Amino acid sequence: MKNALIAFDKFKDALTAHQACQAAAEALAASQPSWNIDISPLADGGDGFCDTLTRISQGRFLECQVTGPLGSETTARYGLVQTAKISAAARDRLALPADVETLAIVEFAQSSGIALVTQEQRSPWTTTSYGLGQTIAHAQSRGADAILIGLGGSATNDLALGALQALGYQFFAGQSQRLETLATPQHWRRVTEIRSPKEKLQLPIRIACDVENPLLGKNGATAVFGPQKGLQPEDFEALEGEMKRLATLLCQASAAEASLMDVPGSGAAGGAAFGLMLGLGGKLVQGAELVFDWSNLRAKLERADLVITGEGRFDASSLQGKGPGSLASLCLGQNKELLVLAGSLGELGDPILSSKAKAISPPELPLPEALARTDRNIRATIEREFAR
Repeated sequence: MKNALIAFDKFKDALTAHQACQAAAEALAASQPSWNIDISPLADGGDGFCDTLTRISQGRFLECQVTGPLGSETTARYGLVQTAKISAAARDRLALPADVETLAIVEFAQSSGIALVTQEQRSPWTTTSYGLGQTIAHAQSRGADAILIGLGGSATNDLALGALQALGYQFFAGQSQRLETLATPQHWRRVTEIRSPKEKLQLPIRIACDVENPLLGKNGATAVFGPQKGLQPEDFEALEGEMKRLATLLCQASAAEASLMDVPGSGAAGGAAFGLMLGLGGKLVQGAELVFDWSNLRAKLERADLVITGEGRFDASSLQGKGPGSLASLCLGQNKELLVLAGSLGELGDPILSSKAKAISPPELPLPEALARTDRNIRATIEREFAR
């Protein structure tokens, strides 16, 4: 009798991590009814982060109406969990003050995600993170005494200045002319001063992300992530220059050193990590590692003979701090039997890992059909691999 651990991340635009795990578990149980099967959904700081962590800790979900990335209203969902129900390892990683009892799990993509913006509407000049600040304020009003923000999947490149604006930060053109519009990058050229509120948000803020990009430069937020958010090549220098200038103004408003622009991860979510660190005193935590701790995944891995993991696309980027890649590497290091399932596979650069990975969708299948059949394709692949 084998002990199997099933730990998927989301299959983007098809299944949540929980749904993918459930489909694989049901198929494996049907093929091998005598096996012990454990499921442990994965997440980094992006889509599914809130759902996964809140469910594990038996928390509750709340919703609020906020300003979406294009300025229109949208619904943001977040979780509230009691810290007593979070694993000791995760509490240690978060390093929250001892008096924190209720933690809000806020997913940036819920209020400011790229999925909320059509391809034609995407532009880093016009999108805002204002809704993130509103979500944080709503969570505080509902009893949260600390906030965990999962970054990822953002439509914005605004340094989280929109979020800070929602929480009382003010932007001035000259000494007395306050900016009355949303502080999106298209208006940055008018801003000459940022002023912090007299009463800053006092809640401890933790920022979960898995990218290590600095704020500026060839590996920075604008250069690496700007194009997928609609940035045109000819606009890079202008936006990069304004990003540096506004980041400097935020340093002045926060009495912070400009060297924080070079901190690995400060460029996450269009520089939102940088803005949240300076403006709200946020501290970075590694997203996938936090989820491992939160779900006691290492203990589950130790008991497992077989591990099945994967996500929508598995490629070399999956090995750079993402949950399935990290788990796969741990499995190989411990000589565990491993199967990686993905909607599509890219170059992995590791022949051993490549031999363990399988694409569940036929390559000739059009993407919309492949997404619609993800549940069936996971089940069918499991049945083929583990037929009695």
